[in-house]
Amino acid sequence: MLVLAGVWTPITTVTAQTTQAPLIAESSVEAASQLVMQAFSLLGTHYKFGGDSPEAGFDCSGFIRHIYDTALGKVLPRTSFEMSRLGSTVNIENLAPGDLVFFNTRRRAFSHVGVYIGEGRFIHSPSKGRAVEIVDMHDRYWTKRFNGARRVLPTMMGPTAPATSTPN
Repeated sequence: MLVLAGVWTPITTVTAQTTQAPLIAESSVEAASQLVMQAFSLLGTHYKFGGDSPEAGFDCSGFIRHIYDTALGKVLPRTSFEMSRLGSTVNIENLAPGDLVFFNTRRRAFSHVGVYIGEGRFIHSPSKGRAVEIVDMHDRYWTKRFNGARRVLPTMMGPTAPATSTPN
């Protein structure tokens, strides 16, 4: 029973048939929102090779590690290559805010990482002499170098890439 303005109102009981999916989805959206807001707060922070703090500056993977740890308490590996092995593969057309996007910027796969923020854009710490910025994934430079995306936030909404093996 719930009392509203002095009136007893029955509360509908959740039955065993109710799924938890909406609650999980809401928490994933909230996690992605916190992650993106943390990333936005660091716009303009200068690039520093090996950097992993706002004071020292960031390289690409140090930036990603920092925002995941600060916003969500989730500690990711140190390198973009190691990060590319986490979570599940996501097709580019199914990207959701918070997904990691990977690029070949040093003549090797998964040498650069950013966080997808929606509307075809991602935020990253680019290179020496520059600062954390938002860029369009459809720019020719990024399109040519795109290596893939991974979903590391738990139970994000939206489909992931199909499995590579078929069930028996």
